[in-house]
Amino acid sequence: MPDRTRAHFSEELRRVEEQGLGGLDLVVTQLDRVMEALEHQDVELAAMVIGNDDLIDGRYLEVHQGLLSLFALQAPVAGDLRIVAAMLHVIKNIERMGDQCVNIAKTIPLTGHEPPVREEVLERILRMGRAARTEVTQAKTAFATRDVALAEDLVRQDQCINLLNREIFQLAIDVGTDPDTREWAMHMVMVARAIERIGDNAVDVGEQTAFVVTGLFREFSDSSHPAPRV
Repeated sequence: MPDRTRAHFSEELRRVEEQGLGGLDLVVTQLDRVMEALEHQDVELAAMVIGNDDLIDGRYLEVHQGLLSLFALQAPVAGDLRIVAAMLHVIKNIERMGDQCVNIAKTIPLTGHEPPVREEVLERILRMGRAARTEVTQAKTAFATRDVALAEDLVRQDQCINLLNREIFQLAIDVGTDPDTREWAMHMVMVARAIERIGDNAVDVGEQTAFVVTGLFREFSDSSHPAPRV
């Protein structure tokens, strides 16, 4: 009977993990939509992104409750306990990524129907979005396959996002004196910051991958030291 109970617990834990990692697919969909809305100034698509955040919030609640229920059902062994602890962190990062997509979507109506777009800024924003999408997808694969090397590689990609974020900030400072253009540029700084946070959350998922595999938590990068230029 104990063996059957343990097998059932492991099966349920795998199911909840898959459900949680599926939240990263929801984030990718939201990110794709909000980047398209930003590129084409599509207010209706931006509103859809805001409305669909309920899907990610719902997934967070389902997985969170599922993990707590499993924990109450049976005392996990060391490896299973690491997965439960890691997934509680992962699903919170997923919920935060969804919130950042909403933050981006909310800036789109504020920029006006025909904003004074600076292509050099928008081009970098879209590059950041594509890079963040790759990070989120890679974070899911790394956790699902327990690939620590793939998880650590997220730091390299995140440094590229950070560099683009700094470039956008500098371009916004140098954008000129036209009030409408400066306002649009400030909104893009907010968008870049939101994308940068999505990248950080993806790295956090990678760190949880290493924790599950090794049993030790470590930060992949030290924020107290400046990252090398890419």
